Amino acid sequence: MAKIEIVNSLAREIKKKFKGDAHKIIDLMESLENHPRKGKVLGNVAGILIKELRYKSFRFYFITDGFKLKCLGEDELVDMLIRFVRMSDKRSQQKVINEIREVLQKIGAGGFC
Repeated sequence: MAKIEIVNSLAREIKKKFKGDAHKIIDLMESLENHPRKGKVLGNVAGILIKELRYKSFRFYFITDGFKLKCLGEDELVDMLIRFVRMSDKRSQQKVINEIREVLQKIGAGGFC
């Protein structure tokens, strides 16, 4: 099982925007613990994969170690960290992806808080 981490600012934004459905979204994100290969790959920056999960018309972006995800088996992904960092709607999708890439290139995975 992988470890799921949701950035505090994203968790607050989800609760504010979705109110009653927030628990469904959190459950969707936490389902990656058992299925870490879930989600669409959007890019790769220095070995860190940028992936997305969809919920209706919204996208939730997360980063993870691409090497571990590609090479290790399901039972060996115990110590893998999946960090959800941003969300967007369909219209601002490319802008958010570019922002995530820029943060990863300049600061690294620690740049999200």
